[in-house]
Amino acid sequence: MHTIVRTLPTARRSKALLKPSPDAFRQPAYDCQEHADAMKLVVYVPGVDAAGIEVEGSGADLTVTAKKAHFVRVNFTSLHLESAQRDYRLRLRLGTGFDFSAMEAEISNGVLTVTLPKRDTAIALGRAAA
Repeated sequence: MHTIVRTLPTARRSKALLKPSPDAFRQPAYDCQEHADAMKLVVYVPGVDAAGIEVEGSGADLTVTAKKAHFVRVNFTSLHLESAQRDYRLRLRLGTGFDFSAMEAEISNGVLTVTLPKRDTAIALGRAAA
């Protein structure tokens, strides 16, 4: 017997179904090094190239999302690569002492290096007092 499964039209689908679940990502290994004028964040994301990196600073939080290129293989059912090919997401609460608009990032061989310059302390204190 065949089973017919009818899907809902796209307009009626819930937006929650379109968002990736938190289980779709895993947290990468990372290292923070604080310097006098900046903080250097090293994130290890093997299998990710520059096109799959998204770094976003918002308020006091920094979010790094690294998506792997997913290949469809002929024998995908026998390999069970779904868990090994999960993408990376790192969320850090860094505070308001960093200038996210001036951050720099580079990736080489699966190692992402993000440099976050510190704000001027007088400006940071002025914004905190306001």
